[in-house]
Amino acid sequence: MNHEQPDLDKKDILLIDDMADNLRVLSSLLAKEGYNVRKALNWQMAVTACQTVLPDLILLDIMMPEVDGYEACQRFKAWNLTADIPVIFISALDDTFDKVKAFKVGGVDYITKPFELAEVLVRVQNQLRLRSAQIEVLKLNTELEQRVTQRTWELEKALRKLQEEITSRQQLQSKLLEIALHDSLTGLPNRVLFIRRLEKALNRAQQEPNYQFALLYLDCDRFKVVNDSLGHLVGDELLIAIAHRLKKSLMPSDTLGRLGGDEFGILLENLTDINAVIQVAERILQQLSLAFKLSRYEVFMNASIGIAWGNRDYERPEYLLRDADTAMYRAKALGRVRYHIFDPGMYHEAIKLLELENDLQRAVARQEFLVYYQPIISLTTGKIAGFEALVRWQHPTRGLISPIEFIPIAEETGLISAINIWVLQSACHQLHLWQNHPAIPDDITMSVNLSARLFSHPNLIAQIDRIIHESQVNPANLELEITESVIMENSQAVKTILQQLQERKIKLIMDDFGTGYSSLSYLHSFPLNGLKIDKSFVKRMQDNQEDMGLVPAMIGIAESMGMRAIAEGVETIEQLAQLRILNCDFAQGYLFSKPIEQQLALNLLTTSPQW
Repeated sequence: MNHEQPDLDKKDILLIDDMADNLRVLSSLLAKEGYNVRKALNWQMAVTACQTVLPDLILLDIMMPEVDGYEACQRFKAWNLTADIPVIFISALDDTFDKVKAFKVGGVDYITKPFELAEVLVRVQNQLRLRSAQIEVLKLNTELEQRVTQRTWELEKALRKLQEEITSRQQLQSKLLEIALHDSLTGLPNRVLFIRRLEKALNRAQQEPNYQFALLYLDCDRFKVVNDSLGHLVGDELLIAIAHRLKKSLMPSDTLGRLGGDEFGILLENLTDINAVIQVAERILQQLSLAFKLSRYEVFMNASIGIAWGNRDYERPEYLLRDADTAMYRAKALGRVRYHIFDPGMYHEAIKLLELENDLQRAVARQEFLVYYQPIISLTTGKIAGFEALVRWQHPTRGLISPIEFIPIAEETGLISAINIWVLQSACHQLHLWQNHPAIPDDITMSVNLSARLFSHPNLIAQIDRIIHESQVNPANLELEITESVIMENSQAVKTILQQLQERKIKLIMDDFGTGYSSLSYLHSFPLNGLKIDKSFVKRMQDNQEDMGLVPAMIGIAESMGMRAIAEGVETIEQLAQLRILNCDFAQGYLFSKPIEQQLALNLLTTSPQW
């Protein structure tokens, strides 16, 4: 039987990733460029592949079962057979990727998913060239030793030859060092060289009391928009232009490096005080605000800058880089196009946030959540018409955590979708139990909030159908609450999903009405059954009793469009009386009950209080 043999003239790349789709995409991309590509789904397959044919380069995914990318890389470097093979890490944008650890265990570079063709090819080509140069150096050394042994009797000739070979090797090593320590696109020092210079500055600060320096960490705020819309070639041209403009903003003695992607580092030395650093940051922001006239396009760019003041107490340059990075993200959070100076409190806050994010990842897997229920009161009958399901996190050590603290993190990390579906499932199960209770009316409703992220999931309707089928609830008793931002994301796609929900008799409620876009045209376009008036307007109604704010107008809008009006955050008898005068349909708030666990909600239902 004939087996397909790899083309020995082609460079051989071993691709290790447990995701078959990633393997297929990256394998196809590299094969089209003329490489032999072999694939492995795990560590054991990778070992077998290396024993069969030794690859020239390994592309290794971080997130792997059993043996993750860091451990796999460490094993490759400890194994004589593969110790010299360069390893490029693969990391998804939303992975927790420890770059310092990646380089420490022996990685030479990294690429991020989703893959950008130009970047992948440049990084692969660089490392293969680097590998070829290293092999060439070893080959030259071997040949040199053989010639010296064979021609000792021709001493003068051998010495001349030796000198030629040494010169050649030095030139090759210089070229190799240049490739290894500089960014191939911009020609700037890369992360490795930049950290070396940062380390040198740190050592100098520890030896010279009067020497002061600072680090600026710069990230381009709109680069991804340009890259995605105009293409990678334009993106590369823009990065070169940004590097050139940054150089013009700095002194020759300053160090400018490209740290990766659209991130740049700037080392300022021999400073007198922080004001000199601020002047540089402001000058850079002003320069980057000017239009970039590229070969085919004119684009605008801005940046966020984090500043860390050099301190002799830093043990390693990476820690200084980390703090400047933290300050840069704070600048982004404060509105972008600005600089922010690091202070130690930010680090502790970042660590606390990271710990909470890690705990939240585990909480989703362990289902550490509870659903609390807040009654919704009919202002016509004064009785409970339904409940809103609200999630709480029962942290194993910190106790009950409010959604205000963890929902933004869940939204940012994408965990909100899994939490959302779990809450919907739990709430529907609870609704089924209540609907089968002899003392509870059949028309009791359950309201559940849906995150905007869920509407990008192609199987959202299928998930909701499954939950309704498994819980056996009447979909007419289920109310799904959405915010105005959901509609603004992708109106046509969202409209289709909302129409499918309406076909299933599920009620749709616009939550926090008045706090977002509040465009009446959107209300007309989407099949909504009710509007929830945000508690800020209800509170303002009492504070300004003469005109009662916008609440009467909101109730009027709901009535004119055949929707129910539900007031949130009702806390006083006076607010309740005013809402009744305005013919508001429903209300909820601490006046009636705070969110309570299911047994207390059942007690409230069965005692049938009337407000």
